[in-house]
Formats: sequence, structure tokens, C-alpha cells
Amino acid sequence: MKKLGFFLLFGLMGFITHGQMNKIEFTEYTLDNGLHVILHQDKTTPIAMVSVMYHVGSKNENPDRTGFAHFFEHLLFEGSENIERGEYDKYIEKAGGTLNANTSNDRTYYFEILPSNQLELGLWLESERMLHAKVEQKGVDTQKEVVKEERRLRVDNQPYGSIVEESMKRMYKVHPYRWPVIGSMEHLDAAEEKDYKQFYADFYVPNNAVLSIAGDIDIMEAKKWIAKYFGSIPRGTKEIYRPTVVEPPLGGEVRDTVYDNIQLPAVVQVYRIPAQGTPDFYAVSMLSTLLSQGESSRFNKSLVDEKQLAVFSGSFPFELENPGVALGFAICNMGVDPKDAEAAMDFEIDDVKNNLISDEEFQKLKNQVENDFVSSNSRVAGIAESLANYHMYFGDANLINTELERYLAVTKEDIQRVAKQYFQKDNRVVLYYLPKTATP
Repeated sequence: MKKLGFFLLFGLMGFITHGQMNKIEFTEYTLDNGLHVILHQDKTTPIAMVSVMYHVGSKNENPDRTGFAHFFEHLLFEGSENIERGEYDKYIEKAGGTLNANTSNDRTYYFEILPSNQLELGLWLESERMLHAKVEQKGVDTQKEVVKEERRLRVDNQPYGSIVEESMKRMYKVHPYRWPVIGSMEHLDAAEEKDYKQFYADFYVPNNAVLSIAGDIDIMEAKKWIAKYFGSIPRGTKEIYRPTVVEPPLGGEVRDTVYDNIQLPAVVQVYRIPAQGTPDFYAVSMLSTLLSQGESSRFNKSLVDEKQLAVFSGSFPFELENPGVALGFAICNMGVDPKDAEAAMDFEIDDVKNNLISDEEFQKLKNQVENDFVSSNSRVAGIAESLANYHMYFGDANLINTELERYLAVTKEDIQRVAKQYFQKDNRVVLYYLPKTATP
């Protein structure tokens, strides 16, 4: 959900706060109501990131009420008992800051970036969101139309915009990853005000959240304000719903054709992979980097440059709390048969299965992974989010300092092994995206 705002010039200049991956120091503790707090001090520039991550995503939804997690990302900017409708953004903009939010299958994340002398404002706003949000029919009706328009722009009318949705519903049959994060518009329309109020009461509680702050802060002062604004919020009394269903094996390759409003055909290959944080996930992630990151990657060099079968290609793993997927794709060149592009993708994957990558390519791969990891934690925004993620998913915020070691521990043999184990035809969905004009 895009929220408009303005950085102070010095805040924008100082958004990058770390040039290299030094150890990131932080303080963490838990309030009596269960809210976990993580504080990172960096006085390089006078800005502060205030964020709250709720452990609720699309996988926590009722199958008959999908789209609630993403909908609440929008609804909770409507205001609160103490903030008039439409005023939430204005508080941040007048303070010279910016704000945003996003939702995934596993969590919902809200944040503000402010001049550091406005830290208390950010804490007050997030405490209002957690305790006093306006969950009422007027706001629900307004945000329904916003979400419907978002779906039209990002999925229905966006070329190739339905790739993830079409892939996941074929990849999963019982796990809630089978429905899209944006959910069903019919479910949102069918829901009553009481359904929305219940979702808010169930999931927007302090014991289901992480408050992560990074930037130019005084730790003791921040603790005082956190106690003031969050300490009295009551703990949720219900057990937080976490799906425990285990997706059965795919049972063989699934192939299908999707006719879309596109000019160039595309090939999509989706493989089941382990959950984030597992040893094999790191190897799969590095395999995806090998295949598609950079101009000299396997897919780009072969499909785009040498054979000119595709104008664009890629491969990336979904970092999901439960076993997820790795998605590869190729947007075909004009006049190219998708079968030829698919064969070229298979050839590159088979080559990794049959031959260890060279020492030179492996060193380049490790350099890419290290650069990506350091870059993702080079800003106060990245640090705050990483700290929250690591605590929420793994119970160990210090992974921000140690997870890189897990990537660098991956060997060439590990990459070959996971290619053989997970990138098998009986473990994948293959979609051909064709122009609507080709519809039989």
C-alpha cells in the first residue's frame, strides 16, 4: 500500500547508514502484554524508523474470507478513536516523514520513517493502530473499492500479472498458500462488519507483534515512550491461529496454458522447495541467483544473449514460513515457440544437476550473495525489518549478524544436490502464457 510522504533532505541523504557489514548492535525485550521490542541505535543521521510487524498473513485467513490480511493493511490507515479519518498520513507528512505498509503470505508490516525528534509521534500512531483502529462499515466500504482497483491494476490488467496467482493455485491443493495474498473480492463483499472486527481482535494484539525501531534514538527515552504508549494495551486472550496442514506431494508435473492480455508468450516453471531458514533453502536460493541474477547469469547468458529465445528471464525463491516455491520464467522473443524457451531453461538446470559449477563461477556467486546480504542491511529501514523478521520467524534477531554464514557455508555439491532433489519435473508446475488472440 503506497503512502505518500516527504523526507527531510538530510534524512534522505542519511538513509544509507552502513557502508559495510559491521556487527549490528541491538537491544531487545518483551513487555508484559507479549509485545516484543527491538531497538537499534545509529546516530549517523537524524532519522528514525518505527515499524510494527504482525504475525498474520494470507495463510492465517478463513478459506471463506480470503484477502483479510491484505485488506487490513489498507483499513488500518483509516484512523482510530483519536485520529480522524484521513488524518493518519497527514501527521507523518507534516512531520517531514514517510510511511508505508505491505502484506505477504505470512505477515503484515507497517512502518514510518521520521526525523528522529518525531519518534514519539510514530510510537503514538502505531499504538493507536494496535488498540483503537476504526474497524467500521464506512471505512470497510471505502477500502473495498481501493483494493478492487489495486487488483485491477496489479493483476487483472497487468500483463503477466496473474503468474503468481495461477502458479500457486496449481501448486497447492490444501495449504492456504493456494490462494493469493490479495484474496477474493467476492469474499470481501460477502463479509460483514463483525467479521472484520473479529479479525482485528484475533490478530492485532501485542503478543502477535514485533515493534522494531532503528536510527538516531536514545534507548532509555525510547523505552519510556514504548511503555507509555504500548504497555497498557491488553494482551490477546485467544490462541493465535497458525495453519498446521502439510501439503502432500504434487504427484507429478502439472502443465497448463493461460491466455492473457499480452503480446509475447511466456514460460513459467514453479518448483516446490523447503521453507526459509532451512539448510536446503540457502542452497536453493543460491541456485536461483546462479540462474538469473546479473547479465552473466545462466538464464540471461543462454536464453537472452546467445540463443535470443527470450527478452527477459528470471528465477527466484519465495521466502515463506512453510515450504514454498521457486519460480523461474522466460518472456519469449517475437516468433519464438515457448517449447524452445522451456527446453533451454531445462538445459541450464540439467547442466547444474550433471556438472559441478566452476570455482570461478562459485566465487562470483558467493560475492553476489554477500553483496546482496550486506546491501539489504545497509539502511535503517532494512535493519529494522530484518530484526523483526528474524525474531518473528526464527526467534533469533541476531541472525542479522550470522545468517550470511549459512549462505557462505553452502558448497558447490549442495547446489548440485538441491537441483537434483527439488528441480525435478514431477515436482513442478509449468505454465505457458499465450496472447488472448491465440485462444482456441
